[in-house]
Amino acid sequence: MGSHAKAWLVEDESAREMLDRVLTERPFLLLPPLHRVPLRVGNVVELVGPSSSSKTHILIQAAITCILPKLWKGVSYGGLGHSAMFIDLDCRFDVLRFSELLNHRIMEAANGSSSKVGCHQKDSEAQFERMKPYNEELFALCMKRFLYIRCYDSSEFLATLKTLHYRLQKEREVHGVNVHLLLIDSIGAFHWVDRGSSSFPLECDNRKSWHLQNVSEAVVQEIRRLLLVHPMLVMATKAVVLGNKYSTNELTWNYRKWSAVDNPYSRNITSSDQQLPYREYMPAAWQNMHLSCPCYVDDDLVNGEHQNNSIYLLKWLLPPLNSLDKFTVRDTGVFILS
Repeated sequence: MGSHAKAWLVEDESAREMLDRVLTERPFLLLPPLHRVPLRVGNVVELVGPSSSSKTHILIQAAITCILPKLWKGVSYGGLGHSAMFIDLDCRFDVLRFSELLNHRIMEAANGSSSKVGCHQKDSEAQFERMKPYNEELFALCMKRFLYIRCYDSSEFLATLKTLHYRLQKEREVHGVNVHLLLIDSIGAFHWVDRGSSSFPLECDNRKSWHLQNVSEAVVQEIRRLLLVHPMLVMATKAVVLGNKYSTNELTWNYRKWSAVDNPYSRNITSSDQQLPYREYMPAAWQNMHLSCPCYVDDDLVNGEHQNNSIYLLKWLLPPLNSLDKFTVRDTGVFILS
């Protein structure tokens, strides 16, 4: 028993290492279509929308921007040069699609670099052949920075969060960079299964069973603890419940409970000026997690002049912006149309 207590008290890092980690530069992550609000580590962004609204693709593009370097071998890639962790709760992540999109971004930057120096077509093709080994090397480097975890139920998700601190430390030691982005797709994947179960029997008989609210509170608590030790930007998707618009009377009190210190936008929310385009179903523990930037994504049913491309709409719910962004999704990224 004494040896276990001593092991628990052993420090994970020195004070200098802690200060180096916490006081490092925290760059902004301005990603279309989330470019209107300056996103930084510590923010929690919730992307809400139907299954066809390209939420997962936005997460993928955010991850690619995170793992790409800002500058590599004289070519500007516009990335952050950090690691990204993708927790797949939907269990539908397509790694082949992810690798294709990453290759598109790498080749686009390389081709853009050759076009800036005024290369002819033959010179450009020769430049591409010369850059191919470098592109493959960069692709391998970026894939090492992309950390993927798949969870099949809430207990696995909670266990992952509880052990994530040690994994992030190990990845930092191996790759020399911090995890800058935590992506969760989708946070409500197990909600209805958990709700249908009366309780969660645990392996230990001397511990009480966990109900839906207990599991949600534990998940939120672990995420908060993780952000205290490993400052990251958290982005989570959530599928909507089908139906008409619902009043936010039961949600407004959650917004107003946030202090100006925790959330500078809370003073802009009142009981009469906010109506969600969907019905909230997540437990109060998740709603109270200081969601700094919840936004709603949906299909644009009237495509107009962009008949050949799928058009999506994004509306910021907090901070409550009046603008409505239209964007389209392509292999090379997400592009704002208006």
